Amino acid sequence: MRALYTVAWMIAIVYATIPSYWLLVHPRIEFWRARKARLLMVGPLWIALWLVVAAITWPWRTLALYRAPWTWIPAAALILTGFWIYTLARRDFTTDQVLGRSELQPDRHEQSLNTSGIRARVRHPYYLGHLCELLGWTLGTGLVVLCALTAFAVISGAFMIAAEEREMEARFGDRYSHYKTRVPAILPRF
Repeated sequence: MRALYTVAWMIAIVYATIPSYWLLVHPRIEFWRARKARLLMVGPLWIALWLVVAAITWPWRTLALYRAPWTWIPAAALILTGFWIYTLARRDFTTDQVLGRSELQPDRHEQSLNTSGIRARVRHPYYLGHLCELLGWTLGTGLVVLCALTAFAVISGAFMIAAEEREMEARFGDRYSHYKTRVPAILPRF
């Protein structure tokens, strides 16, 4: 069981730092573009975030609020839902879009606003997938550190989504503004 908790902690570190990583990119996109930044330059910042968060949370990585095997039933449903959402989100997105190459190097990569598929129901399906994953692992393990990392991801994610929205409006103008009024950011309309 200890190995499962360690794996959950490591997964949560990756997911919880995604908004922080993108907060280093989106609000400073002109800074990175001016330096002709590539993922090989920006990507290591995310790994540095993992190491910092791992060092900070290490002492609490096995401290659990509860240990109840039945919690893995809804947890598994959330984790599988996260993967299903990723599958739907990936269908209509290029690798360049997923990795942020379109933002970093707009002159070298296609600039397209995708509003079809799952994005007709939710503007940020990947972030919804991340949230499902984090909630699933948190619920399943009952780890205090995962509760904290999930809260951190939600708070930093709110700032990151706001920054990304501003950048998307700058890139796509009224098309994105209209899309934003019709489609919710995280919790989809059915």
